[in-house]
Amino acid sequence: MQYLQQIAFVLLAAAAIGFFSFKVKEIRRNILLGKDEPYNDNPGARWNNLLLLAFGQKKMFKNPLVAIMHFVIYAGFIIINLEVLEIVLDGIFGTHRLFAPILGGLYNFLINSFELLALGVLIVCVVFLIRRNILKIRRFISRDLDGWPRSDANYILVTEIILMSLFLIMNAADTTLQERGVGHFADHLTGDFVVSGILKPLIAGMSDSSLMALERGSWWLHIIGIFAFLNYLPWSKHLHILLAFPNAYYARLEPQGIMKNMPAIQNEVLYAMQPELVPAESVGEPSFGAKDVQDLSWRNLLDAYSCTECGRCSEACPANITGKLLSPRKIMMDTRDRLVEVGNNIRANGSFQPDGKTLLHNYISTEELRACTTCNACVEACPVSISPLEIILELRRSLVMEESNAPQEWNAMFSNVENNFAPWKFSPDDRDAWVNS
Repeated sequence: MQYLQQIAFVLLAAAAIGFFSFKVKEIRRNILLGKDEPYNDNPGARWNNLLLLAFGQKKMFKNPLVAIMHFVIYAGFIIINLEVLEIVLDGIFGTHRLFAPILGGLYNFLINSFELLALGVLIVCVVFLIRRNILKIRRFISRDLDGWPRSDANYILVTEIILMSLFLIMNAADTTLQERGVGHFADHLTGDFVVSGILKPLIAGMSDSSLMALERGSWWLHIIGIFAFLNYLPWSKHLHILLAFPNAYYARLEPQGIMKNMPAIQNEVLYAMQPELVPAESVGEPSFGAKDVQDLSWRNLLDAYSCTECGRCSEACPANITGKLLSPRKIMMDTRDRLVEVGNNIRANGSFQPDGKTLLHNYISTEELRACTTCNACVEACPVSISPLEIILELRRSLVMEESNAPQEWNAMFSNVENNFAPWKFSPDDRDAWVNS
């Protein structure tokens, strides 16, 4: 019977890791559909960002209370899953609490720490469910989250509560069986743990066989839940749990106000001034900005997959606050949705086949793009260094320069800049006339 359990566990683990690896490769391929862009300079500053933004969650602490609660869940994900290593090895080798005799007293300290952390995760998840569904904080009831995104967040919180509860129930049943000297449970006497020990009176009246079923059932459901959660991540906004780390490492190091020039435009100006530099062979018609996800950089696409959908960007956006259609969170969600659609197209056809859709117009409207004031508030607010503004700028460049689609007020400004070197309709020769007035 024990061998059958080991075989079942190995098959389950292999299937879960295999499906997850396949999805990770697909996400990587989708991200690399974007244009190449170097982000490998200044490794010291990049490692510093990784430590402060991803591990330390520096930008979250602008709101200390929420930051501490979020850190508890984050720490729970990182630290409690160290305990999963023992579960996996027990499942493969058919052992029970493999690390207990190796670590001695340190083992009890670790499990007690995990239990306290699990209790913290339980409490915080309940608080977050209340914030989302009862208090209904504004950024959580936005129309951006209608449908699946709103349910997704709740599913994850409920799953975390279930997984932590199973962990504590498993320990309570285990230590009770140890005290009764039942089977292999008596081989390693750990004594009570700090949180699960409180649950023991609730199961004290159960028979040995019922307790064994409870312990094994909790063990299996816990590990199945973890494997299921692992394979749910790529379909969920909670993929940021993994992608926050590379996203922080490849964060933009230049000041936020800098806008990247377009080499094609720079070359056009250069060739007008120095015709002798024009290449002998035509390099084709340049494209300006981005119309679809393939026109964005890989860094923009990594941003889209890393979005936490927390809404801090939209909450800080002055256009959104004043009722405009623009929502930076929606920009990121739309980019990710379009990227997934393009990836599915490639998987089905071997290469991308035009489907009559583009990110611009079909997902993100002209009205949204024109509402942006380019103030960088969304970039500053994002806890994982995402830049919705870069995507907005690239789409807006395509709108204006490829489609000649701009409001009349913009066209007047463009004309003035071209003719008068300033947005105003005054001759450069008259610019200092006010001094004599």
